[in-house]
Amino acid sequence: MDGVELQILWSNLIGIVSEQARALQRIAFSPIVREAGDLANGLFDEKARMVAQAVTGTPGHINSLAAAARNLLDNCDAENLKPGDVLITNDPWMSAGHFFDITVLSPIFRGERIIGYAGSTIHHSDIGGYGIGSGARDIHEEGLWIPTMKLYEEGRPNETLFQIIRRNVRTPDALMGDLGAQVSSGMIASERLNALCDRYGLDDISELSEEIITRSEKATRDAIRKLPGGTYHGSSTFDVPGGQVITLQTAVTVDSDKGEILIDFEGSSGPSSMGINVVPAYTHAYATFAVRSSLNPELPNNAGSLAPIRLKLPEDCVVNAKYPSPVNARHVVGMYVPFPILKALAQVVPESVVAEGSGAVWTIQIQGKDRDGRPFTSSMFNYSGGMGARATKPGISAVCYPTGVSAVPVEVLEASYPIAFTCKELAHGTGGAGKQPGGDGQRIGYKMRTGRTWLLNTIPSRLVAGPEGLLGGGDGKPGVFQINGEAVEDTRKREMQPDDEVFMITPGGGGYGAAG
Repeated sequence: MDGVELQILWSNLIGIVSEQARALQRIAFSPIVREAGDLANGLFDEKARMVAQAVTGTPGHINSLAAAARNLLDNCDAENLKPGDVLITNDPWMSAGHFFDITVLSPIFRGERIIGYAGSTIHHSDIGGYGIGSGARDIHEEGLWIPTMKLYEEGRPNETLFQIIRRNVRTPDALMGDLGAQVSSGMIASERLNALCDRYGLDDISELSEEIITRSEKATRDAIRKLPGGTYHGSSTFDVPGGQVITLQTAVTVDSDKGEILIDFEGSSGPSSMGINVVPAYTHAYATFAVRSSLNPELPNNAGSLAPIRLKLPEDCVVNAKYPSPVNARHVVGMYVPFPILKALAQVVPESVVAEGSGAVWTIQIQGKDRDGRPFTSSMFNYSGGMGARATKPGISAVCYPTGVSAVPVEVLEASYPIAFTCKELAHGTGGAGKQPGGDGQRIGYKMRTGRTWLLNTIPSRLVAGPEGLLGGGDGKPGVFQINGEAVEDTRKREMQPDDEVFMITPGGGGYGAAG
């Protein structure tokens, strides 16, 4: 396959998976999907290897989805899949790490033969149980667990499963609407992939996918081979809800001969009693993102480019969650995974890494009844602190590396829920000083327009110590979380009074290099 032909076909694949993602966002019911883009779409070959991903999405979802397709097929009667079948699961260890993220996988048939799969993972509005917070004591308090099942069988909905889901969640209409958006996006991918095969006279995409994946893996290995071999260490420490302090320790071993990187998390904190434990797939998702974004971010992100990056996880470790550990707030730790890796890589490619940022987005979930007695539950909305500075550029304010998920606009939230924002502005001066300063956090205040008590579920982090600067850069400032002007450390789900006001300042990012 020559380079011109490959580029044309590759552009077509990117077009397909991007249209798949746009359709999902347009059809979705929940603001977290429709406005914030908390989703992933991937196109897989007949071997369930991810060939292409949509640009829209978060690394935690996308790179977990890369593994989820194979996991789903290994847990079903894959040889007997029929046209119109659609697989589903939210098993944390098979997909994106907590119950809220539901993965849907649709086989793509050409005639009677499967030529690929269309997959999507999105954050759903509610899955029952405790909610998005970290307060559950084990995974069974966290919500509805959907094993690998058929959501549709030969085009017919699994009515039993639909009824089970409806009766176990607080927002059934939103969840069913979002599931419908996932299924519809898979149908679009199927139509477009078959149209590509018709247009270019292909029986399948096996040769194309092999070429893309092989070239991507070779390019990644070549990038690793340019690094000096050896083992480099990095560590990141941060506080999480309840004042618990977590340390993530990494030893990054570069094998320049094989073109491989091994990331060992030995020495990291043990499992937590709170729901912040991270399953291996989610740890792998953000670890590979840190390496890929530092070495060869321009390359396609697929099964080939991810293959040379491997993890070694201790058995008793917060980033190697074991059943029945609670995991619903796994992003609180998972989004910090890149930082110790970047500190290790700073010893090798200092010009390609970023300083520590604010870390995990601060997520908020509200529940209650409006003034007319109608119940409401927000899927969640989130706010970022400052991004860490780069070698040649300041950190970006109010943008959270590494997730990339957007904030839902205030106007959309106020139109969707009985909430009123009293403040939303940049918190100038919260980024760390340096040759390149860290990005600033933001100030957010809000109260509810319910006239009733309501429930608040929120998960701030870095309230004690801010993000560290890199290579002589100054530290960013820690965050602030207050209710009615009083600092609050225990942010587990709590009942709020009608006139209570929440005020937050998200952390600033670390600076890069010594100032002056």
